[in-house]
Amino acid sequence: MLRVLIADDHEIVRKGVREVIEAHPGWEVCGEASDGQEALDMALREKPNVIVLDVSLPTLNGVALTRRLKRELPTANVLLFTMHDDDETVSGGLAAGARGYILKTDSGRQLEAAISALGANRPYFSAFVSELLLDAALNERKRSRLESFTVRELEVAQLISEGKSNKQIARLLGISIKTVESHRAGAMRKAGVRSAAEFVRFAIKHNLIQP
Repeated sequence: MLRVLIADDHEIVRKGVREVIEAHPGWEVCGEASDGQEALDMALREKPNVIVLDVSLPTLNGVALTRRLKRELPTANVLLFTMHDDDETVSGGLAAGARGYILKTDSGRQLEAAISALGANRPYFSAFVSELLLDAALNERKRSRLESFTVRELEVAQLISEGKSNKQIARLLGISIKTVESHRAGAMRKAGVRSAAEFVRFAIKHNLIQP
């Protein structure tokens, strides 16, 4: 039985993905999550074979979540299923460890093919993403800024952008305020910004949060 976990903050998207999975013999949905932290907790508990993620997830975005899953649940293959088709998001997601990347504009048949491929430990990319990868292979790939962030910096960056204070972030992540300040400084330096407002613009541009 191929066990699949779905993580998307839109119920209608989760429902559509579930219908594709349940129509396929031998596949089952082992869980649904509406934010990144819930998805991580559920994945560690349920140990799915394939995890279908959106990039723009609340609490813990898809890129940071993919990195955590790669480290903490290496047996699971991550499929990024998103509307974001820019070079930086694609390269950031793949560098984080995603084994598949397809767009929400792709057909249900492609989603099924992607899940099937990842279930067999093969990568799968939509035609658009494959073209980006080919172009990157032929030309020197520009490194996504997100690749230089640590997982903790990505987590702190997202929470800053969502308007959380250092104290709130420390409580949510179970770390000290001083540690939050250190990660905050590192994230802002790597983003090339000096103010919280600039950081929010950076976060929106790189799909850490939704505008």
